[in-house]
Amino acid sequence: MNSVNLRATEFRHVPPQTAWFPEARLSRTPMRLLVIEDNSNLVANLFAYFEARGHVLDAAPDGITGLHLALTQSYDALILDWMLPRMDGPEVLRKLRDEGNSDIPVVMLTARDELPDKIAGFRAGADDYLTKPFQLPELEVRLEALRARTQGRVRRTVLEVDDLRLDLSTLEASRAGQPLHLFPAGRKLLEILMRASPAVVTREQLESGLWGDHPPDGDMLRSHIYELRREVDGPCGVKLIQTVPRVGYRLARLATRDDP
Repeated sequence: MNSVNLRATEFRHVPPQTAWFPEARLSRTPMRLLVIEDNSNLVANLFAYFEARGHVLDAAPDGITGLHLALTQSYDALILDWMLPRMDGPEVLRKLRDEGNSDIPVVMLTARDELPDKIAGFRAGADDYLTKPFQLPELEVRLEALRARTQGRVRRTVLEVDDLRLDLSTLEASRAGQPLHLFPAGRKLLEILMRASPAVVTREQLESGLWGDHPPDGDMLRSHIYELRREVDGPCGVKLIQTVPRVGYRLARLATRDDP
């Protein structure tokens, strides 16, 4: 079983419903988050709120599984509980920092609100500390602030999905070793899709990434996607840019019968 899918097997997953959270709207800066927490009800609430906002989440129910995911997957931030089975939160954090992932932002969640506990959490390597109970919008803005503060340190300069490669420092893109010729808008769309891969990116998020709060009239996004798809997928048998009807697009290789 793929450990990234633990949220579907270890926890009762509640589908996102924006009606639960009237203030929940799609974020213009979606994040990929890892939740390391053994309280299934709290995890369900986190998924319901953050997925309704357009974020992508994975979850682990114990410290060892969480540490493995944090070291082997790419996340914008971690939400880490203090009291966990198999390995507690501070130990997960110390090992995470010791084993090379020193920049990823971590918010520690705990019912411990005494000053010595907070000091211990920060000394273990936490970037922020939030005591239970807490408000979900507050957790979100804390995560966004940490991501913005550390983005310059953790920003990857080369993105790769399957045989597609985008070098952000030279602005060069290639597919199967062959250079791609992209206009600036296409390059920006490709970066957004590759950073989110394999998650779906909504049309609203793509339009915001290209034009901010003032998208042009007409369906310019569709035209840009068409040109990007022609350049990226046109000469290749395996199509990477997928349309998700009435939602948006994602960039991922779909499994076929020929895959091992």
